[in-house]
Amino acid sequence: MTPSLRSIRLFVAACEELSFTLAAQRENATQSGVSQHIGELERALGVKLFVRGVGAVRPTPAGTAYYSSCIELLNANERALRAVRPFQASRVGDITVGMTPVMTRAVLAPAYARFAAENPNVNVRVIDSYFGDLTDRVRGGELDFAIVPSAIGSKGVRTQPFARTPELLVSGRGGALVHRAPVRLADLGPLDLAVPGPTNARRRMIEAYLSAHGIVVKRRLEFDTMLGTLDLVARGEWSVILPLIMLAGDLDGTRYTVNPLVDPPLLLELFVIDAARKPMGEAAASFLDHLKREVERVHRAGRALTARASPAASPNRPRRRG
Repeated sequence: MTPSLRSIRLFVAACEELSFTLAAQRENATQSGVSQHIGELERALGVKLFVRGVGAVRPTPAGTAYYSSCIELLNANERALRAVRPFQASRVGDITVGMTPVMTRAVLAPAYARFAAENPNVNVRVIDSYFGDLTDRVRGGELDFAIVPSAIGSKGVRTQPFARTPELLVSGRGGALVHRAPVRLADLGPLDLAVPGPTNARRRMIEAYLSAHGIVVKRRLEFDTMLGTLDLVARGEWSVILPLIMLAGDLDGTRYTVNPLVDPPLLLELFVIDAARKPMGEAAASFLDHLKREVERVHRAGRALTARASPAASPNRPRRRG
């Protein structure tokens, strides 16, 4: 018996979800249907593909080897189907993408406006969430792609670099810092710092930076809402560390004092994740390209801010007495 594409899709889903029940939910099947298809595959191939447990399964060595080839097969089949689409009638499309607040605050709207002007018949849905949830949704096929601040591997998910953006210190107007001048956080004394929650990927990066460079924090306030954090910062007292691409419209100093971090700088790396079992769709790839171009535009606009003179010449660095 030659395995059907349906059986292969169900097998791949079971490998990635480690559960026949979750695989059935993902592929709009029944648990018994998944079990039946897997059983037929095992009989046709003459090997056991899974070790069954209570409420979970795990691939055997044969299952793991078969999974890798099935991913390539599904990918090739999708590319073959797309090869004939230009010859079909004009179509409309729907794409769903995931982003963290890093992308949604300042980059998303202008990128979407340009994409929509070029693709008026493509509907775009954006899910604003965090790394773990977005990864699960990509693997499950709910999202065409997601942009996340972590490169931690996950079965069934392909990861590619997207952008690297500098982190900046943001504080309220009227404080002691000079807007746009570089700062060395260790020189500023105990900080009142608003930070993301403990499960946020950027929280771990920020805490590692503070610890490695002896930066003292007097008070930490966990805010997982970006609008609330920025409103708090604008009122004074508290500061926050945010990436440049979140601050595209806030570099003029009218509401916030923004300072690049130096000695050393802190850089946030962003990644694109999508389902490994199929190539990214044309509409999704086009939208991703618009997002990349908007990030590049923001970086060009902020280049004067991040390319300032060395911190030794900065008015935010305490002068040493001779």
